[in-house]
Amino acid sequence: MISRFDRFRATSGVLALATMLAAAPAAAQSNLPPPTAAGNQSTTADPTGEIVVTGSRIRRDPLAQDAPITFVDQQDIARTGLNSITDVLQRLPSSGGGLNGKFNNSGNFGNPPDGGGVGAGAAEIDLRYLGSKRTLVLVDGLRFVNGASASGVPGSVDLNAIPESMIERVEVLQGGASAIYGSDAIAGVVNIITKSRQKGLIASAQVGEYQQGDGTSQNYQISWGNGGNGPTQIVIGGNYVKQGSISSGDRDISLFPEPGATSCLAGGCSSGTPLGRFIVLGQNLTLRGPVIGRRPVYNPANPTDPASDFKAFTTADRFNFAPYNLIQIPLERYGAFANLKQEFGPDLNFSAKLLWNRRNSANQAAPLPLFVGPDAGNGNLLDRISISATNPYNPFGVTLQSGVTLGGVANGTTPNYSFIGRRLIENGPRRYEQRVDTTYGTATLDGKFAAFNHDWFWDVNGLYGRNKARQTVHGNVNAANLAQALGPIGACTGACVPFNIFGGVGSITQQMLDFVAFTQRDRSRQSLWGASANLTGGLFELPGGPLSLAVGAEYRKYRGRFDPDATVAAGLGSDIPALPTRGSYDVKEAYAELSAPLLKGVPFADLLELGGAVRFSDYSTSGSTTTFKGDVNWKPVRDLRFRANYAEGFRAPTIGELFGTPSRFDQELTDPCSGTPTGSTLANCRAQGVPAGYVQNNPQISVITGGNQGLKPETSKSWGVGGVYSPSWLARTSLEVNYYNVKVKGAIQAIDANTTLQQCVIGNDPVACALITRTASGQIANIQGLLQNIAGLKTDGLDVNFTYRSAPGPLGSFGVTLNNNFLFKYRVSVPALGGSTTIKREGTEQGSPDQAFPKWKGIGILDWNLKGFGASLTGRYIRHVTESQNGNRLGDRFYTDAQLRWEPEAFGQQFGFAFGVNNLFDKDPPGCISCGLNNYDPTTYDIPGRYFYLRATVKMF
Repeated sequence: MISRFDRFRATSGVLALATMLAAAPAAAQSNLPPPTAAGNQSTTADPTGEIVVTGSRIRRDPLAQDAPITFVDQQDIARTGLNSITDVLQRLPSSGGGLNGKFNNSGNFGNPPDGGGVGAGAAEIDLRYLGSKRTLVLVDGLRFVNGASASGVPGSVDLNAIPESMIERVEVLQGGASAIYGSDAIAGVVNIITKSRQKGLIASAQVGEYQQGDGTSQNYQISWGNGGNGPTQIVIGGNYVKQGSISSGDRDISLFPEPGATSCLAGGCSSGTPLGRFIVLGQNLTLRGPVIGRRPVYNPANPTDPASDFKAFTTADRFNFAPYNLIQIPLERYGAFANLKQEFGPDLNFSAKLLWNRRNSANQAAPLPLFVGPDAGNGNLLDRISISATNPYNPFGVTLQSGVTLGGVANGTTPNYSFIGRRLIENGPRRYEQRVDTTYGTATLDGKFAAFNHDWFWDVNGLYGRNKARQTVHGNVNAANLAQALGPIGACTGACVPFNIFGGVGSITQQMLDFVAFTQRDRSRQSLWGASANLTGGLFELPGGPLSLAVGAEYRKYRGRFDPDATVAAGLGSDIPALPTRGSYDVKEAYAELSAPLLKGVPFADLLELGGAVRFSDYSTSGSTTTFKGDVNWKPVRDLRFRANYAEGFRAPTIGELFGTPSRFDQELTDPCSGTPTGSTLANCRAQGVPAGYVQNNPQISVITGGNQGLKPETSKSWGVGGVYSPSWLARTSLEVNYYNVKVKGAIQAIDANTTLQQCVIGNDPVACALITRTASGQIANIQGLLQNIAGLKTDGLDVNFTYRSAPGPLGSFGVTLNNNFLFKYRVSVPALGGSTTIKREGTEQGSPDQAFPKWKGIGILDWNLKGFGASLTGRYIRHVTESQNGNRLGDRFYTDAQLRWEPEAFGQQFGFAFGVNNLFDKDPPGCISCGLNNYDPTTYDIPGRYFYLRATVKMF
């Protein structure tokens, strides 16, 4: 077997090229709508077959798309073998990634600066690399409630909250649509169309596992419908998905903090070690080994004395935290849904939708690095602890003074220690467990009537959604109890047990942990309720068809809150601090859309159509705005279509961005004052109180930021041109080319902490220096910054898509789809020293937060079906990128997936079986030095290892 796989690897480059040239139907995406396409808002029957397609409120032929739309249906999803609709969508070349099951961050790096939380266990979609907050997610044309992961108030939809069994297809509009749908649709729209009709029962079961024997998954889907032919149409269903964990220690790429490293000498390891790091009495020390059952020995006259238990701290003593992390998180989802439609007559219908979903997920980090002392940088009681000489484990013979009381008031003593770090191995890894419940329901009354000699369609909608999350964190420490346990022995009474921070591995007993440790319990929730009304129909005839109008109004109310554990909120946690956040806002909107087919069926104008839309939005928090949209749809001949569009967009600030309370995230920064600064930099450092000989303790600096109720909406302008060639002589074939250009102004973010640091130390800017807090020894305690409308984004590129589906023949039917995104430019403008600077992102890896910007991404699939048998071969290509911080090159990657299917004709194709392998040639992701965890970018690349899966399906009509 090994030799066979070696031969496979040797020929993988040839197969990769062949797959890209002759690849792929539905499994990736298609610019042709599936045959089962149905309306996504008004459900009243339309004898012309025209429906509402994502990107417009006006009914039209789904083949006459006036905007670039990608369709992903149930068959496409099944061909991937993936267990999440998010993972399927993140394969689209136009997708920039987003949160998924490969993200293990639960706040151990800190909370993002926007109050949105880390989104642990959530799954999001990001189009055009503009961020998930700038991609609008709809369900049947209506808004869905934003996610909650008990770490903040996110501004994006968690797609894990939507049961896959209810999905009929997904329509992805790859362009701005704020004039049609309102806020958030700057990058595009993802519209999830649910099953409204189904005959009989459809059930499937899939199991999968990586070749290493981990990451085991189970996926069970079931749905039933009464046929949908009578006046009452019902579809109900449910799903259960379970995903096993993968330890970072079980993949070579993530064994150490630096890719390919075999020890901590390569860098990246932590100063919080099990043996401890002690910067005391002017010395930087660590233990030579564990000291259990006695007090360690320290010789103040000779710190290098071999008889001493202490020695000088070096890089080799740092702690490798990497193997404790997860490269895939454990996750369990189960939910149910019901879709109901009742026809009261040919012109009046009622429909309702209800779903409930639960997500249980978990993340893991290395045992808590407990940092105490004036230079610890926690920003709370831990920085003010003095360790009493009467503590029975204190080997230094004197009280280690912080210089202040626990309340932060100077106590007249001189600090004689600055930092103690001790990794609490005895308390086990930090474990973050989330339980997220989502409830969502809609009700629609729709109908039609005749006016102006045309049919007019109307609908009135109501919706309510709630996302409620709880997170339980194991491994935190109560700072007040720790202060008592390290303080005078006479004050350690009652349940208090003196704490041994000095003795190394195994010296902290269970009794000590029982007093200082606590289980952290955080909560968050978001809710959305709203109402909308829409009306669309024809006014009068133009040479190319009816002048069509759509008008509507909408009201929405958003509420969100985050309640951290009471101990954490009181500032007594030893991990990431947090404070309660809560807020709400409402929005009132009205829109109008017009479609004018000027010509049809004349020379050089088989169709010429103009369209436009305008939307007025009034937010209770950020004021009002008006956006416009215009487009041209021209078919000079029957087989060729050209289109162009211009759109204004906006994104209103979210609850977390507006009302987020101060939080902390840990950013790797280099202090210019550290080491041997020279010239004006040296002078500025001394003027700012940095003493001679100062050396930065840790590369991670606490950055404090929070919400800003003065934020205004982001605004955008986008335009695109493209063409579609659909030859009449070759049915079900199309070649589509689309150019896009997007500019965002007033993008919401905080001034980068490194910019603030440079402006202060190098530019001696008093405003910047006021945002930096240093300790008496010169260490940076924190850097502050509020969210502001300060950034600008510019991006443009080209999408090239080809689709072909043959008719059945003696050799079966074939499908070929090839989808590509070519990123020409992605620029970010931000404040910098002396003004502003523009960062070039195309062809680079951003790193922490992880995001690659490859200049070319492509996916292709070759699909074949014959008499119940089927096969698919998928190729996924990602062009190389270079890390912005260090010039490290992340090479090209080409992943190959294969699937075999069988639906026995003897059973009327009521039973189906599929076997597949993803990452057939076992391609590892490229090693990334600047990425946050596991040394690769999880937004872009696959988990190392082949993934095998087997699925069985039954259909009962």
